[in-house]
Amino acid sequence: MQRDAPSTPRHHRQLILPQVGEEGQRRLRESHALIVGVGALGCVAADLLCRAGVGAITLVDRDFVEITNLQRQVLFTEADAREGLPKAEAARRRLEAIDSAVRVRAIVDDFNHTNAERSLDAHGADLPPVGVIVDGTDNFETRYLLNDLAVKRGVPYIYAGVVGVSGMQMTILPRAAGGAPAQAWSGHETPCLRCLFPEAPPAGSTPTCDTAGVLGPAVAIVAATEATETIKTLMGAWGAVRRSLLSIDAWTGQTHQLALDDATGAADCPCCSGRVFEHLEGRSASRTTSLCGRNSVQILPGGSDNAPARMDLRALAERLRAHGEFTSNEHMLRGAFSNEQSAAGAPIELALFTDGRAIIKNTDSIEAARAIYAKYVGV
Repeated sequence: MQRDAPSTPRHHRQLILPQVGEEGQRRLRESHALIVGVGALGCVAADLLCRAGVGAITLVDRDFVEITNLQRQVLFTEADAREGLPKAEAARRRLEAIDSAVRVRAIVDDFNHTNAERSLDAHGADLPPVGVIVDGTDNFETRYLLNDLAVKRGVPYIYAGVVGVSGMQMTILPRAAGGAPAQAWSGHETPCLRCLFPEAPPAGSTPTCDTAGVLGPAVAIVAATEATETIKTLMGAWGAVRRSLLSIDAWTGQTHQLALDDATGAADCPCCSGRVFEHLEGRSASRTTSLCGRNSVQILPGGSDNAPARMDLRALAERLRAHGEFTSNEHMLRGAFSNEQSAAGAPIELALFTDGRAIIKNTDSIEAARAIYAKYVGV
């Protein structure tokens, strides 16, 4: 096999593209991407952006590598799972091994309204300002928080989500606040996430990867689309940014696009028109309380007061059957996970009520309880 000469630039095959060129590659090298969530989507997007030559990448994730991640989370290995490495740290090591010139920062923390703006700002003197927010999350609560952050701070947000065999992706170029200087993408602004979906679905109403499964190639397809839109954004190729909500079914190969120019409700959007950032201010965040003496954590879901009052506990119990013994009645769902244990080896138990309130037993860790709720109930 013929090998490239040592003097051949690493990104030669990319910079000879007319869409990129020397100037585009320079812009990538001088850019900084914030990736929130280093799971299936975040791993693929981070890998592609690192290899593309994005100069700085910040990774934020609260979770640790587990063996069940390896089917789709491409930056991790069995050794990472055995060590229980934090995902952000394991990904940082892998990206630096791919390209040592890329500056990678790992933040091992729960991304929430108390630290969201700090994650955007704390780039340090040696890193350029964050130029794009990349969605690697798996829950709606964090996505609406990212949308608030992007609109308030005027930073592009690359939204994506995958569950089962299908996924969605769109790029959000926020409108400037009244009286604020025009954005670099002036004339190419798009609706925000809340223009299309004013409220997040109520907890427990939508499947998650842990209850419905996820096809690895579906993740790769959506994340590759997400990374492509990120590259366009970082290069300032505003006219090339796709102005649609793209839906992809990896199993059938079918795609559908909803043109953002046709999106309704933008004028009434509480976020990008009203400049109300309830998710960033914590008014829609789920609330957690460690129950003294009970080795349990209570979670009260966030969301709109207009959200449906009752969850379909029977449907959720059916989705949880693959993960343990769960029963439900008209008042509550309860059971124990076969694949989730406390540090002492006791099975994690879940009691869930029709209003979305949950008590997670055999842990006093608020972070662990939030992760369980997000994985199996969904927020």
